[in-house]
Amino acid sequence: MCGIVGYVGYRDALGVVVDALRHMEYRGYDSAGVAILDGAGSLAVERKAGRLANLEAELAESGPGVFAGSTGMGHTRWATHGAPTDRNAHPHQAADGKVAVVHNGIIENFAPLRRELEVAGVELLSDTDTEVAVHLVARAYAEGPTAGDFTASALAVLRRLEGAFTLVFAHADHPDMIVAARRNTPLVVGVGQGEMFIASDVTAFIEHTREAVELGQDQAVVITADGYTVTDFAGRADGVRTRPYTIDWDIAAAEKGGHDYFMLKEIEEQPTAVADTLIGHFTTDESGGRIVLDEQRLADQELREFDKVFVVACGSSYHAGLLAKYAIEHWTRLPVEVELASEFRYRDPVLDRSTLVVAISQSGETADTLEAVRHAKEQKARVLAICNTNGAQIPRESDAVLYTRTGPEIGVASTKAFLAQVAANYLVGLALAQARGTKYPDEVAREFQELEAMPKLVARVLETAPQVRAIARELAQVPTVLFLGRHVGYPVALEGALKLKELAYMHAEGFAAGELKHGPIALIEDGLPVIVVMPSPKGRAVLHSKLLSNIREIQARGARTIVIAEEGDDTVRPFADDLIEIPSAPTLFQPLLSTVPLQIFAAEIAQARGYDVDKPRNLAKSVTVE
Repeated sequence: MCGIVGYVGYRDALGVVVDALRHMEYRGYDSAGVAILDGAGSLAVERKAGRLANLEAELAESGPGVFAGSTGMGHTRWATHGAPTDRNAHPHQAADGKVAVVHNGIIENFAPLRRELEVAGVELLSDTDTEVAVHLVARAYAEGPTAGDFTASALAVLRRLEGAFTLVFAHADHPDMIVAARRNTPLVVGVGQGEMFIASDVTAFIEHTREAVELGQDQAVVITADGYTVTDFAGRADGVRTRPYTIDWDIAAAEKGGHDYFMLKEIEEQPTAVADTLIGHFTTDESGGRIVLDEQRLADQELREFDKVFVVACGSSYHAGLLAKYAIEHWTRLPVEVELASEFRYRDPVLDRSTLVVAISQSGETADTLEAVRHAKEQKARVLAICNTNGAQIPRESDAVLYTRTGPEIGVASTKAFLAQVAANYLVGLALAQARGTKYPDEVAREFQELEAMPKLVARVLETAPQVRAIARELAQVPTVLFLGRHVGYPVALEGALKLKELAYMHAEGFAAGELKHGPIALIEDGLPVIVVMPSPKGRAVLHSKLLSNIREIQARGARTIVIAEEGDDTVRPFADDLIEIPSAPTLFQPLLSTVPLQIFAAEIAQARGYDVDKPRNLAKSVTVE
C-alpha cells in the first residue's frame, strides 16, 4: 500500500527521496509528499494529491534551496481515513512546524487520541488518523518526562498506539536522525556507506545499496548517516533480534526492459519465474529423489499426522489456492478447504494440531492473510506460508515457508507471482504425498519432472500473444465478458475475470460451466464474448464432452466463443469463433498454461481503452490494512 522512504546521509535528500518514491509507484497511491531537513532548524514539507508528477511540478516551483538538505523522508499515500486531497496527503506536521510524520496502516484508537488533542487546544488540519501521532510526539517532546528527547518522545507515543502501522518521524532540531517503527506493516533498513535508508520496500533504495536489515514486530529504529539502532517500543535493545540480508536482485530487475508496461515484461518473465520457483526443490537420494521445501521446519512425521488442510489467501492468491485444492486432494486424499483470508477467522473454522494451514501471499504482508495466520496459530494449527518476499511478516510468523523466486513484481495485477504460487502449491502437494506415502517415490519424481517441463511450455504459450492481442482489440469496447471453466479450468476462469476487472474496469464474471443452466445462461445474448477454458480430451474426457456441450448451448444463443484448448483438439474447432491453442500438459498443470492468454487479453483491452496497465485505479500492490 503506502510507499515510505527515509534517508540520512551525504547526498541531496530530495533527489534520493523522490527517486525512491518513483521506484515504489507500483504499490498504488493517490497522493505524494516529502519532508526535507536543512540542518539549520528548518523542516520543508510539500505534498500533493494525484500522481508523483503533481508533486514534482510543485517542487519545481519552489525557490532554490527551499528543499536543500541531506536528511528527508517521503510518502505515497493510499487513502484510508480521509479523502485523497492535498490536506490529507503526507507528511503531516505538528503545529510548531518542527515535527513531521509519514504513516502506512491504520491507527485504530485515533478517535480518542484526537479528542484528547482537541480538548488540549490542538487544531487538527486533516481528516486522517495519522495526524494525531505527529501532534502527540510534539507534545511529548515539549513537556513531561521525555521533553527534549526526540527518540524517547516517539517511543512514548508508539506505546500508546493501537492498530497496524509503520511510522517515520523527523524533527527539525535533530536533522541528523530519523526515528521509525513498525507493527504489522512492512519496514526495512538499507545500510549504505555513510548513509542509511528506511523504506516499506527495498525497491526504494536498491539503487544505492543491497544490504538490508529486516525489522521485527513492534520494533523501532533510529538511523543516522553512520548507522542504526534497533529497540523495542520500550527502548530496550537487549534481546531485540534483526536479520541482516543481501538483496539478490538489482534495479534493472525493476525496470521495464523496453516494454510499455511492467506487467507486459512480467508476463514474459513467467517461464523464468516458474523455473526459479522449482529450482532446488528436488534432490536425489537412495530412493531416487524427494521433494524438499524451503525452511520447512515441519518434519515428515508432522506432515503425516495432518488430517485436514486449509488454504487461506486473497485475490489472485485465492485462485492459486483453489488450484492447490485439486492437486492436494488428488495426490494425498486429504480434505482441503480454501477460504478467503478476510472471512477465515470470522466464521470460527474448526482447527487443531492436526490441521495444516497454507497461507498464500505474494508480499507476505497482506493484512487479512496475516490475521488468518495468527488465528490459526492461536488454535494450535501449523502454518506453511507461500510467499515471494524473503523475511516478510507472514513467513516469520509461520511454522514453515516456501518462497517463490520471481523477483520484484511491479505491476499491481499479479501475473508471474500468480503462476509461481500455483507451482509452489504443487510442490506442497507433492511434499505431503511423499511424506504420507500416498505416492511412491518414482511417482513423485515423475510428477516433478512433468512440472519441471512446464516453463518451456509457458514460453510456447507466449507465442500466441499476437493472436490474443488481436482478439482483445476487437473486443475492447464490449461492456461484458464471461469466462467458463470446469475442474481446474474454473479457478482459471475466475482469475481471467479478475484480471479484466482490475485492468479494464469491465463487468467480467467467471463461472463453473456446470452452473451455466442454473442461472448464468440468462446473461447470454447475441455477440456476448464468452471465454471458455477447455480441459484436455485425453485427461478428463467426460469433462471435455460436457464443456463442449456448454459451448454449443451458448453459441446457439448468439455468444461469441473464444476457446482456449489443447493443440490438436479438433473436436472443439467447429464451435470456437476464436481458438487459442496451448500445448498439451497434465490436467493439474494445465492452469500454468491456460492462464497466460487471459493475462495478455486483459492487458491489451486495458491498453486499448487508454488505461494505465501497471496502476489500475483504486488498487494497491500490497494490501496491508484490513
